Amino acid sequence: MKLSCKLEYSCRVLAQLARLYESGRLAHIEELAEIEVVPANYLVQILNELRSSGLVISKRGKQGGYALSRSPNRIGLCEIVAAIDNELLENKIESKGHSGESVARIWDAIGNKLKGAIESYTLEAFVVSESNTMYYI
Repeated sequence: MKLSCKLEYSCRVLAQLARLYESGRLAHIEELAEIEVVPANYLVQILNELRSSGLVISKRGKQGGYALSRSPNRIGLCEIVAAIDNELLENKIESKGHSGESVARIWDAIGNKLKGAIESYTLEAFVVSESNTMYYI
């Protein structure tokens, strides 16, 4: 399975925002870009899309930054996919030709299983706790 970079980066950055959610601290783009190794200029575009979809809030200014709009356990992975890469869930198989109907039926079933799996996760599943972080000396 191949995810778009945009969706992967979105999940990683949202995981960081989820980690900070309880503290109420706003995260800066530079900080998020460095921690998750995401180009900062691309991250701006991603965060704007996440803000437009209602998953992220932002505050301007020196004390500004980004935060989740609600608790990580209330943000479904399906919402993230819909906001960033909705085509992942679309089924565009045509049922033309002799075998087209059976091919479309099978890929439709696979797509429904994928959608069901995506709907079973929340953003909370992506959060890495501090105790899981490895430090090298």
